[in-house]
Amino acid sequence: MITPGLLSITFRKLTPLEIVALVRDAGLQVIEWGGDVHVPPGDAANAREVRRITEDAGLAVAAYGSYYRLSAGDGPDFSAALESAVALGAPEIRVWAGKRGTFESDDVHFETIVAEAFRLADMAEKAGIVLAFEFHDGTINDTYAASRRLLAAAAHPAIKTYWQQPLHVPEAESLDGLRTILPRVRDVHAFHWTVEENVGLVRHPFSAGAAFWKQVFDILRATGRDHAVMLEFVRDDSPEAFQEDARTLLAHL
Repeated sequence: MITPGLLSITFRKLTPLEIVALVRDAGLQVIEWGGDVHVPPGDAANAREVRRITEDAGLAVAAYGSYYRLSAGDGPDFSAALESAVALGAPEIRVWAGKRGTFESDDVHFETIVAEAFRLADMAEKAGIVLAFEFHDGTINDTYAASRRLLAAAAHPAIKTYWQQPLHVPEAESLDGLRTILPRVRDVHAFHWTVEENVGLVRHPFSAGAAFWKQVFDILRATGRDHAVMLEFVRDDSPEAFQEDARTLLAHL
């Protein structure tokens, strides 16, 4: 089953109450709460309050979007992020696989991240929570080949991965790549962006990528597992653009 939702970091300037109202009014069902603004790591009281207002609105918490980077050594302790995830009632905590991309990383860096991932997954599993890697540039989970290598090495039952569309990969190739990591894919961050020459990153209406995303949804549905598909970073950070994208998402599920 695919459950539609939103990442709270899409609207960092809004309060949790305002975000909950937006998601409810849009007809979506879940929220991934971010740890940078709305649910700071280690503030369990705040996390419990955000959980309350989410559930009171008839919504569910899909995940805790932490900004913990494995092998970084310069961020908050993972136990603080886990404390917030538990208080939030999140079934999953998102982490980043280092802060260097695959091509800037050596075997020592890779092995350090894998070892730490096992340690953190053990902690998360005891709390009934899944650890999921962000699929993103600037980490060792930045390409399909890199993701397959990382997931094969980090073969822990509580370790999964997110997926999002890589901007520099053709759509057909991206769909094929998604299939190769599909057994370990948990949830998805959804958007339609392009990188334009002399312009850079351009955010488009989700409707512009609807044909591609319909194929993604078909691939996810074939797993027979539950997946949250959550909108992220809409045009101009606009609530109106979010509402439009939410209508498109719901229409194509």
